[in-house]
Amino acid sequence: MNSNLSEWFKVTQKKLSLSANAATTAPRSNDQNKPQAPIKPAKGGSTKASFRASEFIVYPAHGVGQITAIEEQEVAGFKLELYVISFAKDKMTLKVPTPKVASVGMRKLAEADVVKKALDTLTGRARVKRTMWSRRAQEYEAKINSGDLVSIAEVVRDLYRSEVQPEQSYSERQLYEAALDRMAREIAVVQKLTDSEALKVIEGQLQKSPRRTAKTEEPADDADVEEAA
Repeated sequence: MNSNLSEWFKVTQKKLSLSANAATTAPRSNDQNKPQAPIKPAKGGSTKASFRASEFIVYPAHGVGQITAIEEQEVAGFKLELYVISFAKDKMTLKVPTPKVASVGMRKLAEADVVKKALDTLTGRARVKRTMWSRRAQEYEAKINSGDLVSIAEVVRDLYRSEVQPEQSYSERQLYEAALDRMAREIAVVQKLTDSEALKVIEGQLQKSPRRTAKTEEPADDADVEEAA
């Protein structure tokens, strides 16, 4: 009995061993042997320039400029496409790599509806915060350098002074003129006006705003007066 059981055990082990060997040496199916198709890289954005030569653009830190050329330069063995932008009034030329356009905030000229909104903003009531002048000045400067036409119009509106109002301080005047210049130059190009004509359009809108007199002005803190002077 024991010998029969031992013989059966040996035969069973042999069968299991043969089955295991057959499984490991079996040929792969056609699908497994077929070479895998290479994975295609994801399609990236087009490198084609989104602005044209001779086109007017707005560069936030400098205002309206004109693209005079689109050129290629080799930098560290790589070809780099650049916009060559001229700011005629400032007598300055700037070169901007095309991949950096979005990060620097460079944009096309404002559409007609944005220009209208900016001009309408000038007719509103000034919104002057009761905070330190230094903080307000930083906020105004940030709006001017944002490149957003409506934000720039808000600075013009808030710092505008009519004939019956107290004169602007030197620092207020500097910011006001910077915002006014940025706004006028863009409106001039969009509406095909001269800079002088664009200024008249802006001044006409400002005169429609609610008149602010010395009596209606919000009282300034002593610190405001000292810093704004």
